[in-house]
Amino acid sequence: MAAVLDTIDATRCPLCGEQNRCAMEVARETGEPQSPCWCMAADFRNAPLAAVPPEMRGKACICARCAAGAPAES
Repeated sequence: MAAVLDTIDATRCPLCGEQNRCAMEVARETGEPQSPCWCMAADFRNAPLAAVPPEMRGKACICARCAAGAPAES
């Protein structure tokens, strides 16, 4: 399990793999203040949060599309 945790990319959505555009992660990585993250005003009621793999919970944010419950683009 440690190998899985070592490979988590906190900038990518754990559901679809696209960039999650997390301002908090950018601030953590760069040390530069960011505007409030998009997720602060997002509605997560339709988000499939139960589908986030257990080893990624609390490690990487989902993206805005997944938060809205929209299907992944093919």
